[in-house]
Amino acid sequence: MGFPRLFLQGTRVWIPDCLEVWKSAELTRGYEEGDSFLHLRLEDGSVRQGLPFLRNPDYLSGENDLVALSYLHEPAVLHTLRARFLETNTIYTYCGIILVAINPYKQLPIYEEPVIYAYSDQNMGDMDPHIFAVAEDAYKQMSRNNKNQSLIISGESGAGKTASAKYAMRYFALVGGSLGDSSMEEKVLASSPIMEAFGNAKTTRNDNSSRFGKYVEICFSHEYHIVGAAMKTYLLEKSRLTFQVGPPLWVVQSWEAARLGWALYRTSQTRAVEMDGRT
Repeated sequence: MGFPRLFLQGTRVWIPDCLEVWKSAELTRGYEEGDSFLHLRLEDGSVRQGLPFLRNPDYLSGENDLVALSYLHEPAVLHTLRARFLETNTIYTYCGIILVAINPYKQLPIYEEPVIYAYSDQNMGDMDPHIFAVAEDAYKQMSRNNKNQSLIISGESGAGKTASAKYAMRYFALVGGSLGDSSMEEKVLASSPIMEAFGNAKTTRNDNSSRFGKYVEICFSHEYHIVGAAMKTYLLEKSRLTFQVGPPLWVVQSWEAARLGWALYRTSQTRAVEMDGRT
């Protein structure tokens, strides 16, 4: 479709805004040969000029897969995610094989065991977008093709990467079935406090932001039961380590300093640390 036929009078578009990032507008006059800008009217009645992004039809506003949008660009993606989150309280949206998640900063009742079993043995796309659907697809591909699978979880500070990894491991632990007495998920996550003590920092969006990448390796048996797991740390963001709080722990000046250092080292333990008869 040619450029003039796309920008007809009455066409709805997106224009940038310093407060709302993107605002909806409507063309008051169609594009004509030689025009260097378009005449726009915002929803509040104000008039502007510019070269905007085309807006998708309203029936695609809550689409659960961004690939289905007629026009895929930044304002269309943000509007779809916003509409799904505010109108239906949905935090997950597909973009092909990619799952986009919004951190609601509150607990949602969508991670219980009945939900896990509901997504088990289902094809990706048969049900609503969910981290469990991605985990099920990886588990199914592993058991069907007998090949290693990877889940890449990325995002900005406070986006919920650690929580998403936890929910994926919970799915594998329940569907895969750990052969041990305790949950493999709990064993892997138990090492997080020690690693975070050396690699976390405060940011403008998160008081306890992970400043390092985590690689979690989950091992399965030939019957596809979890038999072990390992957590490795890489890409420590040393540029954020600008100073150290207090004296270095490796400079031991007294028994009390050594005792404090040992207590900090044992922070991942749930019981109190007892040394020389004192706790």
